[in-house]
Amino acid sequence: MPDRTTHWESVYATKGEAEVSWYQDSPATSLAMIRAANSDHDAAIIDIGGGASRLVDALLQDGYRRLAVLDLSANALEVAKTRIGAAASTVDWIVADATTWRPTRTYDVWHDRAAFHFLTDPGDRAAYVERLRSAVAPGGQVIIATFAPDGPEKCSGLPVQRHDSASLAAELGPAFELVETRGETHRTPWDSTQAFQFSRFRRRDS
Repeated sequence: MPDRTTHWESVYATKGEAEVSWYQDSPATSLAMIRAANSDHDAAIIDIGGGASRLVDALLQDGYRRLAVLDLSANALEVAKTRIGAAASTVDWIVADATTWRPTRTYDVWHDRAAFHFLTDPGDRAAYVERLRSAVAPGGQVIIATFAPDGPEKCSGLPVQRHDSASLAAELGPAFELVETRGETHRTPWDSTQAFQFSRFRRRDS
């Protein structure tokens, strides 16, 4: 089986932006939860596994100015950069695996829509959480969306680990308190539905 980077580079090299199941024309739930987490337009926000997602477009349009997008696939990030145009120069584009990445700064909001659920190995999940803990400032917030317990068992040909807010809280540990959780029924480009959950946590100050 190809490694994660090879898999996702292949996906984005062979499929158009709207030809993948996770495509959203308007990432409304993510945007609403980021606004609820931190409405300060100077907040530092990172989108983990952002790929070609239109969330960065929506955040720029909303007035947020300190944005970063991390993804395994350079191809995916190029799609987003080309779509955004000149404003792409204001975004920090990071080609990295969230389980091995070494953050060089901290963020006020960590957002992840559907990257974490691909981590089926407990060691990979622990490595991801280690990076998250080093990258999220005290008082900062974490938004993680995954397939819900009644969601699909696979995505893009890969197995996933489905979650609810309780299982995510157990993964993050006591340094993070659950603030809210929301369900979302995502409609794919070919009109099927997928059950997602979005959970928002706050990093305790100490």
